[in-house]
Amino acid sequence: MSQKEEKIALYIANAAELGLGLSDELISKVTGGLGPSIYNADSETVACTQGSELETIKTNFLINKLGIYASDEAMYAAIKAACEKMGNSNRNKYRALVYALLVKEFNKEYVYN
Repeated sequence: MSQKEEKIALYIANAAELGLGLSDELISKVTGGLGPSIYNADSETVACTQGSELETIKTNFLINKLGIYASDEAMYAAIKAACEKMGNSNRNKYRALVYALLVKEFNKEYVYN
């Protein structure tokens, strides 16, 4: 099993454990879109309490990748909701899963087809 396949398996298992309701296919596609960042412990996870991290997710992922032009309030609320679904006490909020939750929230699954 390749490193990428191992990461995908980890994310799928974590999503199932947390009851996130994400498809294995979506997790796999979102993970593939993250490139080498999944192999770096710092960039693999999301720091949901850091304002700069939330701004990066809003700008680089929601706007630039998914093409979402909702209000800042709506985008930040969606990011916060995704973080909460991952669990407030969960230290491993994997970026692939947070992004997959956002894709699902905004009905943008077609971006990964």
